[in-house]
Amino acid sequence: MSVDDAAPLAQRLLGELRENANPGNLEGMARYGISLVGTLGVPMPVVRGLAREAKRELGRDPQARHALAALLWSSEVHEARILASLIDEPSLVTDVQMEEWAADLDSWDVCDGLVNNLLRRAPLAWDKAVAWTSRDAEYVKRAGFVLGATLAVHDKDAGDDRFSELLGLSEREATDARNVVKKAVNWQLRQIGKRSWPLNAEAIGTCERILEAHPTDATARWIARDALRELRSEAVRTRLGVPG
Repeated sequence: MSVDDAAPLAQRLLGELRENANPGNLEGMARYGISLVGTLGVPMPVVRGLAREAKRELGRDPQARHALAALLWSSEVHEARILASLIDEPSLVTDVQMEEWAADLDSWDVCDGLVNNLLRRAPLAWDKAVAWTSRDAEYVKRAGFVLGATLAVHDKDAGDDRFSELLGLSEREATDARNVVKKAVNWQLRQIGKRSWPLNAEAIGTCERILEAHPTDATARWIARDALRELRSEAVRTRLGVPG
């Protein structure tokens, strides 16, 4: 299969998504803060199954996967965008694509799926983990912090110094009260602090500075206190071999 076959395959996949639409799921999705714009209510196991089938059809052709993902994303169908993140080829993801797709985000589940399935493995992942945390757009900022959290888990070759920089970004943004942002700031703090015992100490120090700098800010206090509960837990200390 080649790039030329991407358009008919995209249409077929969109048709299968619509066939599996379940409006009965929408109310529950809304309760979890998921946007219903363009949302069909397709269960995630179905979406993942379609991704596996598409990748089998496309074989080892990264350009065809990349073209198919672009068509699925442009459909503006919620589940198709998650499907695109599962199909796309990370090595072909460009700066322009990352910026355009991030600007389109309107729901935390698509944001987190995009980052975890695709963007954390893209060439510019580290650049965006830093740059996006300074943006005002709610879901772009969330994507930046989710990148930091997922890189902490998956980038085994990165040195601790790179994550130290990200901890500073968590400290800087600790008063952003928007729910999807504050949860991502907290997530990044916790994941970095569970990577190694030196980073555990740095993350704890970051939380303590947040508490000291913002003694009356409810958002900052929740971010820091919630992270400290996990970072100081016996389970985390034992796993990391924290001295003392």
